[in-house]
Amino acid sequence: MKEIKTIDAVGHILCHDITQIIKDKVKDRAFKKGHIIKKEDIPVLLSLGKDHLYVWEQNENTLHEDDAAKFIYNFCKNEYMHPSEVKEGKIDIIADVAGLFCVDTKRLIEVNCLDQIIIATRHTNFPVKKGDKLAGTRVIPLVIEKDKLQRAAEIVGATPLLKLFPFKKLKVGIVTTGSEIFYGRIKDTFTPVIIEKLKNYDLEVIEHFTVNDDEAMIIEAILKLKSCGCEMILCTGGMSVDPDDRTPSAIKSSGATIITYGAPVLPGAMFLLGYFEDSTPIMGLPGCVMYAKNTIFDLILPRVIAGTTLSKCDFAVLSHGGLCLQCDTCSFPNCSFGKGV
Repeated sequence: MKEIKTIDAVGHILCHDITQIIKDKVKDRAFKKGHIIKKEDIPVLLSLGKDHLYVWEQNENTLHEDDAAKFIYNFCKNEYMHPSEVKEGKIDIIADVAGLFCVDTKRLIEVNCLDQIIIATRHTNFPVKKGDKLAGTRVIPLVIEKDKLQRAAEIVGATPLLKLFPFKKLKVGIVTTGSEIFYGRIKDTFTPVIIEKLKNYDLEVIEHFTVNDDEAMIIEAILKLKSCGCEMILCTGGMSVDPDDRTPSAIKSSGATIITYGAPVLPGAMFLLGYFEDSTPIMGLPGCVMYAKNTIFDLILPRVIAGTTLSKCDFAVLSHGGLCLQCDTCSFPNCSFGKGV
């Protein structure tokens, strides 16, 4: 590109968008990249403070900001997402479905360590809705060298930086444990909380058993839920280390492999996650899920229903950001809770 005086620009082609900003009224493109400047455009351009303009000169070793943004988008994109219109050298990446948004943070940081290339994303491992903005891409200069973009592409490699896992319509079974509930001494206030949280993901509870603190009865209830087609099983109550709390041992004895019993997240330290051989997830939910607004369950539930398989290390990562501050006015998920990386 080359710089010329605006008064001499008639007939030249703009190589960048020009924005008009009027306080509280307008912030939009006044002139688009590729616009052929006419005589009547000159006063408007001057009123926008453009005494000089950059017009396009082709160079095989560089890319304009719009083309560069498209280049970057191509190694970010994945299934279930689409780009916005390119505007002022920027592209937003939009979700096509509700699901779990995931970012390869290591490669993202490596790319952003390069000069003049910008990729900003939502936080990884959090749920998004259809139409949500997932990320934005751009370059800093109006024109960038192709070899810088190629270095970014080499860092990313063949696997895109971003993933979006659509939520599955899982059939859910619940086992409520506690002799005080089983014998009707108190009302079950735990299960309604769980059902309400599941509604946020349009999940169906197809069966619910209430049992006492007998381990054999808990095991039997879990296996009944498995046999009737439950694709996710939730157990409430009996999750502490007290001698009469039998839920963790019952989950293990039912045939599930325990990924973790205990998580470095507060509230939610006594959380349990396991999987059966057919990958059916089973969770043991601590009592805090009943009364705390957000807990470990709110962090793990979207990951499970998106079909991702969690490891012990996934829970260790949550320790950084795993302390909920229990603010008077809750802003979750727009806060630090659960944002470990």
